[in-house]
Amino acid sequence: MALFDKFKKKRENHQTEDMNQKNLTSPEAEAAEEEKISAVVDPLPPEIMEIEEEAIANPADHDMSDTETEENQLQTENEAEDGKTEKSKKGIFERFKLGLSKTRQNIGGKIDTLIKSNRKLDEEFFEELEEILIQADVGMETSLALVDKIRTTVKKQKLNDPLQVTELLQDAIAEVMGTEQVPLNIAAEKPSIILVVGVNGAGKTTTIAKLAYKYKQAKKKVILAAGDTFRAAAIDQLQIWADRTGVELIKHQEGSDPGAVVYDAISAARARKADLLIIDTAGRLQNKTNLMKEISKIRKVIEKEIPSAPHEVLLVLDATTGQNAISQARIFSEATGVSGIVLTKLDGTAKGGIVIAVARELGIPVKLVGIGEGMEDLREFSPEVFAQALFAND
Repeated sequence: MALFDKFKKKRENHQTEDMNQKNLTSPEAEAAEEEKISAVVDPLPPEIMEIEEEAIANPADHDMSDTETEENQLQTENEAEDGKTEKSKKGIFERFKLGLSKTRQNIGGKIDTLIKSNRKLDEEFFEELEEILIQADVGMETSLALVDKIRTTVKKQKLNDPLQVTELLQDAIAEVMGTEQVPLNIAAEKPSIILVVGVNGAGKTTTIAKLAYKYKQAKKKVILAAGDTFRAAAIDQLQIWADRTGVELIKHQEGSDPGAVVYDAISAARARKADLLIIDTAGRLQNKTNLMKEISKIRKVIEKEIPSAPHEVLLVLDATTGQNAISQARIFSEATGVSGIVLTKLDGTAKGGIVIAVARELGIPVKLVGIGEGMEDLREFSPEVFAQALFAND
């Protein structure tokens, strides 16, 4: 209730009492009582009087219902939230644009030069476009498929302007990769288990550290498991990252059974009511058979303890290795069902077209990409944002 309303109510109460007394008292008694009331009731402060007078003069301005006030407040909050979302989207786009600068110069720059050369949209034009994509590690099969799609659209719509090719290619890339962003599968049950696989040197350990940091920032309790027991350096490195990010690491000595480490880690995660357990694994490709056996054993331990787990199997690939990443992905896919790709060091290569090849040829969604060395530079992958950033102007 407004302050002047309280004063008005107080006055009205006294006036009501006064009216009741009028029927019982003489005029002299009434005058005395009025003087008494005036002495008891404080006059309205000047600022309240001004507000009250203004309200009387402009009743519409001060007669807003509580519902209208709440609706206006909700609208303001929604507009603010929309502004934050738009700002966030813009920030992600700019970060992708910066991280893809080398690839953009390699693909976008060459395509831009081709388009501005006043060339006709003939077969020679499309062959040069294919060559640009292949050189950027998009892959032979994927490059041919993309250009064939553009060629078909050009003929069907009878297009003759080379400037339209960029937009057509951008749409084709987003379509090939899947237009929707595929988030990590974080289970509602605790602990949610992420199994991380990949060759040594691909950035597996730093990816685990960045994941731990990401979810710790989101107020989640995270535990790491040092499942690569074949290299002492792997355990030590993971311990350093665990200390830096402030999470617990479950580890055994070098040469221990990886399955035993994982079993202890799951037990610890349950006991400590952890939200997330991230498991590192060995990445030795020298002996493919042993690698498959090791990962298979780890999966069996996980599934025995939590039948619905692992909830996510992330394969870490180094973008700078180009087409070799495809071969690695096939090997790990045979060893364990990979549910998502993490492509690291994307900012360090001019051949970021490998992202497109991985998504199309493997049929596995790219879920995360590393576009910088910072802890926050492991980003959720958006095919649409990637395609836009690839051809964005500097």
